[in-house]
Amino acid sequence: MNLLSQIIVAFVAFIHIYILWLEMFVWTTRARKVFKTIPSDMFEKTKVMAANQGLYNGFLAAGLIWSLFISDATWSNNIAIFFLGCVLVAGIYGAITVSKRIFYVQSIPAVLGILSLIFL
Repeated sequence: MNLLSQIIVAFVAFIHIYILWLEMFVWTTRARKVFKTIPSDMFEKTKVMAANQGLYNGFLAAGLIWSLFISDATWSNNIAIFFLGCVLVAGIYGAITVSKRIFYVQSIPAVLGILSLIFL
């Protein structure tokens, strides 16, 4: 995996670690400032659901981080493309069902990572 791809993959992993932190650990405090479209009274009611979503974001980050440590270049690229593809699909679904902002935060970086892996 080339250096630019590694940087993009690490950046996407960082985004998902941040989302994990927001959804699993600070949903009722800090997340209120990030997820402004959610009514304040819903944070406590959705705490368990948000933690579950955070866990899934953690799995995406773990897969991306794993891809950075695979020594075989072909496998490293394939694993990174798979997890970036998962992020892309999640971002598209989130943009359709929740907020178009999700597309820009998740899908665009994933697409850039996929393109860097395929063409560089």
